[in-house]
Amino acid sequence: MKKILFILPCVPYPLTAGGNQAFFNMVEYIRHKMSVSLLLSPGNKEMNDVESLRALWTNVDFYLFREEDAEPKTRCPRYYRWLKKMSESISRKMQDDDIIVRPTHLSICNADQRYYQGLREEHVLRQKLPMALIHEGIGVVLRDPSGEFEPGEEVVMIPNTPVEEDEFIAENYLRSSKFRASGFNGFMQEYVKIRKDRLVRLPQGINKEVAAFTEIVSVSVHAISRFDRFAHGRRNVVGIWGDGNLGYITAVFFKTMFPDTKLYIFGVSKDKLSDFTFADATYQVSDIPENMELDHAFECVGGAGSGKAIDQIIDFIKPEGTISILGVSEYPVPINTRMILEKGLRVFGSSRSGRVDFEKTVELYREHPEIINYLSNIVGAVIPVRSIADMKKAFEMDIQKSFGKTIMLWEK
Repeated sequence: MKKILFILPCVPYPLTAGGNQAFFNMVEYIRHKMSVSLLLSPGNKEMNDVESLRALWTNVDFYLFREEDAEPKTRCPRYYRWLKKMSESISRKMQDDDIIVRPTHLSICNADQRYYQGLREEHVLRQKLPMALIHEGIGVVLRDPSGEFEPGEEVVMIPNTPVEEDEFIAENYLRSSKFRASGFNGFMQEYVKIRKDRLVRLPQGINKEVAAFTEIVSVSVHAISRFDRFAHGRRNVVGIWGDGNLGYITAVFFKTMFPDTKLYIFGVSKDKLSDFTFADATYQVSDIPENMELDHAFECVGGAGSGKAIDQIIDFIKPEGTISILGVSEYPVPINTRMILEKGLRVFGSSRSGRVDFEKTVELYREHPEIINYLSNIVGAVIPVRSIADMKKAFEMDIQKSFGKTIMLWEK
C-alpha cells in the first residue's frame, strides 16, 4: 500500500471551521486508500482533540511535534530534526508585515478567462501554469503581526507586487514587478499571504460585490490620472470608445472627476449604450455624425475591434489631442501613424495599477457614494463557490455573459 504523510497547520477537529472541515475530509478520504501518517503541532488545549481523532482514525499514524519537546518521540528522530529546520526557515522568510487574508468576494476578468479557456499562446500557458487565477478580489484579515490591521477588517487586495522602486517608472510598469494570476499565484486560494503595503482598507458598509472588482476600477482611475497629466487644458469634449465593462467604469469615473467636460460614448450595442445615463451623449459607431469633433479620447474596446476604434478616434479628434489606450489585444493592431503625425497627436497606453491608484479609488468611493450605485449596474451573476464544480460553473457562466462582472462568493 502506498504511504503518504500529511503535515497540517492545525488539528482538524472539531469540525467548527472551514479549514478543519477541508483537512478532515481530505484525510478521511485518503486513509481508506493509503497508509496515512499525520504530523501535527498541537497546543496544550488541543490535546483532547488529538485523542478524539486517534479514536476516529485507528488506521492513521499520529506524530506530534511540540516546541517544549527536546526531541519528539518518533521512529525517525532525524526526520523530525529536518522538519524543525524547515519550519524555522519558513519563519525566517515570513516577514513581519506579511498578513494572512481570507478572500471573500472574487471577480472574474477576461485575463482569467484566457487562461481558463487556454486562449493564450501555448508557450505562455506552459510557462505560467499551473497557477491560481483571479487578480480582482477583497477579503478579511485573519492575521497581522504588526497590528496595523485588526482581525476581521475588510480589505481590497492589490495584485501588483513590486520588488523595487524607481524615481520615474510607476510600480505597475516595472518589468521586475510580479502580478497575481500572471505567472504568480492569484487570489483563488483559501488563504492569501500578502504584504502589508498590498492591502487597502475598504469603507464600512460598502457593497462587497462592487468592491470585488476594485482592481479594474483602479486601472481606469490610473488611466484618467495619467490623462490629467498628459492632455492639454482644452477639455470641452472627450469621447470614450467602448460600451463594455471597461468603457462603463472609465466613463463613470471620468464624469465624476471631470464633471464640466462633455462626455460622449461610442459603442456597438444600443442596449448597452442606454446604460450610460450620466453621459452627455451616446453614439453607435456605425452612425457617428460627420461633423463630430473631440478634444481627447479613450479607447476601451480591446481585442479585434481596437484597431477600428483607434482609427475612428484619429478621424474625429482635433489636432494635438490625446488618445488614451486601455483595451488589451492579443495580437498587433495596425494604427494610422500618418494621421497621428499630421495631427500631432499624443498617444499613451495604460495597464494595471499600483497602490496610489487603489487608494485614490477607495477615496472616490467614500467621497462619491453614487459611484457605487452606478457600478452596481454591472454586477452580473453572483455565484457561491464551495467546490471545484462551483468554480467551473462560475467561469462557464461568465463565458456566456454579454455584459457585467461575474462575482464568486468565496465561501468556507
